[in-house]
Formats: sequence, structure tokens, C-alpha cells
Amino acid sequence: MPNDTILITGACGQIGSELSQALAQHYGNNNVIITDIRKPDNFQTDLAFEALNVLDGGRLVELVQKHKITHIYHLAAVLSASGEQDPLFAWQINMEGMLNVMQVARERGIKQVYHPSSIAVFGHDTPKNDTPQYTLMNPNTVYGISKLAGERWSEYYFQKYKLDVRSLRYPGIISYKTPPGGGTTDYAVDIFYKAIAGKKYECFLHENSYLPMMYMPDAIRATLELMNAPSDKIKIRSAYNLSAMSFSPKEITQAIKKHIPEFRISYKPDFRQNIADSWPQSIDDSSARNDWGWKPEYDLEKMTEDMIANLAIPTTV
Repeated sequence: MPNDTILITGACGQIGSELSQALAQHYGNNNVIITDIRKPDNFQTDLAFEALNVLDGGRLVELVQKHKITHIYHLAAVLSASGEQDPLFAWQINMEGMLNVMQVARERGIKQVYHPSSIAVFGHDTPKNDTPQYTLMNPNTVYGISKLAGERWSEYYFQKYKLDVRSLRYPGIISYKTPPGGGTTDYAVDIFYKAIAGKKYECFLHENSYLPMMYMPDAIRATLELMNAPSDKIKIRSAYNLSAMSFSPKEITQAIKKHIPEFRISYKPDFRQNIADSWPQSIDDSSARNDWGWKPEYDLEKMTEDMIANLAIPTTV
């Protein structure tokens, strides 16, 4: 839509860096404004960049007015493992930042808000296999607690203020374009970087720790499909379960060794093991499939082949 303008918070992160490009293809470069606390020195983009601390509601209002923003994709957050190092800071960023976005969106007539959730909302008492859309949720990380609270606030703003908020519970996201960023599932990114570099990888999870995962192209496509779906198709305003594949460190190692036979791995579980143990091993995303037609394209083998092919390409400066 030519009159729509997108603002993305946390745009320099793993998902934001790729989602911003996908949105630019859809809306046009001039209609996508990327924001973050700062722009990394090596971050390359043709999109307009604005510095934004998500705790600064006044600055957010200023940018919404300046660029005539109609849609907000709120991706800024402190992730699971990083959040456990400074829980109060993580809570502040994740909650106050989200509420700033929701309130500005409500007051300024924003058409749509995207606020991603995560499998971190689940907990030790949640069913591990085919975790259902509606189930017991008792997260044990500040990231998971904040994402669960965010789901409730999202549904609240939809029901009370008719704000068109949409959300997905992302599994672990794997990408060759951005390095690991502080999540418990990031071993599945780092392991490829080590394998391509000819280095041994020391994994911080047990070899048989199964977790739901997704390749970035599927995650981007799912986000766009959700946001472009007609409102009457969106039955869940907290967050949709989303799934593509589940595997363990041992299984992804075996997949990599088909392409790099000399690759070696060792295991040294740390505090992230307890986080992983509290999360599902596989996800039931039938609601997303039935409501708006979600279907993944990548499995472990197809993703591994694509990751290695892309990471093996020499970069030029």
C-alpha cells in the first residue's frame, strides 16, 4: 500500500535486519524506517535509520509524526540468555518498551502492530511434545515472563482499544546473515560458523536437547503472511504457535558432517541447559495452519545445505 509507512524497532538485530529488507521489497525503501539504540558500524542498508531507545516514548511519538508511520514492528528486546545476566534491565526494556509502542499506537491511530512472542513463554510443566496453543505456561526466565506478559497486553489492547496487534511465538531462529545474539537456541547458529571456519564447537547444551527451530526465510515469510492476512482470519490475538522442525545438537551435527565430515563437537552444558529444559521439544501450530494457511518450507536437511552454501561464500569489503 503506497500510503503505508513502517517503523521497525530493534531493526539491527537478527530478525530485524532481514525483516526490514523483506518489508522494503513489499512497501518500498522510502516507506520503511529502521530504528535501534544505535547503528552498528558494519550494518549496511539503504533504508532510513533513526536512533531510538524504546524506553523513550517521546522520541517514538516524534518519529511516528515525522515519518507519518502507519505500522509498527516492535522487535527490540533483551533475549533469554542475555536477560538472565541482568534481569531487571531485561524486564525494563522488554515491558516498558512494548507498552510505549502499544500506547503510542493507540493514541496515534497506528493501523497495525507486530509484537513477536517466543517459545520462552512455556515452562517446565508445559507438555513437551506437540505443545498446544493453549496450555499451562509458567516461564522461568525474565525473557519468557516478559513475553507472556506481552501476549496478555497484546490481547488486552485488541479487545479494549481495537488495536490490530498480531504476534507469533517464534521458535529458535537460524540465519547465515547475522551472528548469534544472546539466545538459548543460538547454538544452532554458532555451530555453522565454527564448522565453516574449520573449528571445533563446544556446545552449551546436552547432545540430546531437542528444541523447536526455524530457518529465517520461513520466519520472515510467516511474519509477512500473518500481517497480510485479513483481520477476520486472525482468531488469536495473544500469539500464534509457530513451528517448522525440531532437532538436537547431535542431529544438527550429523547433518553438518554430511557436508563437512571433519567437523567435531564437544558438550559443556551451562546455565542455558536449564532454560532449554523448560522449553518444548516440539510445537503444535495447527491454529496458524488452519487460520491463515501457515506451512514451513525448510526442514533440517534443506536448511543445513543452504546455510553451508551461503556461509562458504567469501565476503568482500
